[in-house]
Amino acid sequence: MLRKRWQTAAVLLLAVTLLGALAGTAASHSNKSTVKVGIIYSKTGALSGFGAEYIQGFQLGMKYLTHGTNKVNGHKVQITVMDDATDASKAVAAGKDLIGQGYKIIGGSTSSGIGLQMGALADQNNVLFISGAAASDAITALNRHTFRSGRQSYQDVLDAAAFIPRASVGKKVVVFAEDTAFGASNVAAVRAVFGGRGHTVTSILAPFNASDLTPFAQRLKNANADLVFVAWSGPNALQMWQSLQQQGIPSSTKLVTGLADRVTYSTLGPVLGGVNLLSHYVSNGPKNKVNTWLVKQLAKKHQVPDLFTPDGFVTAELVVHAIKKADGDNVDKMISALEGYQFLAPKGRERVRPQDHAMIQPMFQVQLVQKNGKWTDKVIKTVSPGNVQPPLKSFP
Repeated sequence: MLRKRWQTAAVLLLAVTLLGALAGTAASHSNKSTVKVGIIYSKTGALSGFGAEYIQGFQLGMKYLTHGTNKVNGHKVQITVMDDATDASKAVAAGKDLIGQGYKIIGGSTSSGIGLQMGALADQNNVLFISGAAASDAITALNRHTFRSGRQSYQDVLDAAAFIPRASVGKKVVVFAEDTAFGASNVAAVRAVFGGRGHTVTSILAPFNASDLTPFAQRLKNANADLVFVAWSGPNALQMWQSLQQQGIPSSTKLVTGLADRVTYSTLGPVLGGVNLLSHYVSNGPKNKVNTWLVKQLAKKHQVPDLFTPDGFVTAELVVHAIKKADGDNVDKMISALEGYQFLAPKGRERVRPQDHAMIQPMFQVQLVQKNGKWTDKVIKTVSPGNVQPPLKSFP
């Protein structure tokens, strides 16, 4: 009888212990914090087209990485999306609002000027900031709180430099760009790369989104350049190319420029068809499982990933990795997790350079060609990440 009582007591004790353990496990899961992520991008405004590509890429990236749950290591990721209307003051106001609500992760910035201001705001408030499509070189090594999900101007220029024989020197190179942070970044990069190879570099800068570009195109024609490097991100790209064509520049001068998003193909094709162009992404370039998944997802909507879709996708990859490794949103732990992070992105293998947070990534060289009566992109070469590394910088 006594033995049975001891057995019964032991069973009850074991049951209580198991219940306690299960309760503790349940409590630990329920105590997982909700991580707030704010995305501030150009839903409207001059760069809304780029913004639409970016946010779609981010949403698909979160779907891919969390299998549609928006949960990372038990943490629910609460995403708030805000429109900066391509206006720096609105972006900063939105950032301050989110920071005041306890957000420790902010992503976005289609514009370089906005990206620079948002990076400074993040540093002042101990917040992680992941810049989006903004290409200014100044975003790299801006501060320890600032990372980037896209390429930078120097990588564009290194990609373009491969088109010019190294043996040639003394050429007259003119940068034709907008008078913005993006334009200034390209001028500086072209001077560093082409100027460093014995060429003379000058620039012609037009006001952002100018309605009449004819005077600037005439100045470019009169410059008698051996090479024109066109760096343009404004919504008036079609008008810009029409102005250059009216002045006969594409037919009389060697042009180097980047392939814009797909909406411009039909206009650029007759002007630049068969010309080698630099590109930081075309959907048929990368051959990897992430890009294949992305292409298939958009094919269901009869769409194709565009120029800045990967930038949004990579933002999601950085956000998820940071939360996972930090087991929450501790900013110092998230920064440490991202420094040196290597991962497979839609473009291919990418790496966050720990010394300055440059995003080391592959680039592409392409041509516009006609297929079935329509202009499309054809990949000529994939440029490895090691051949388009920007100069190493240090934090202030």
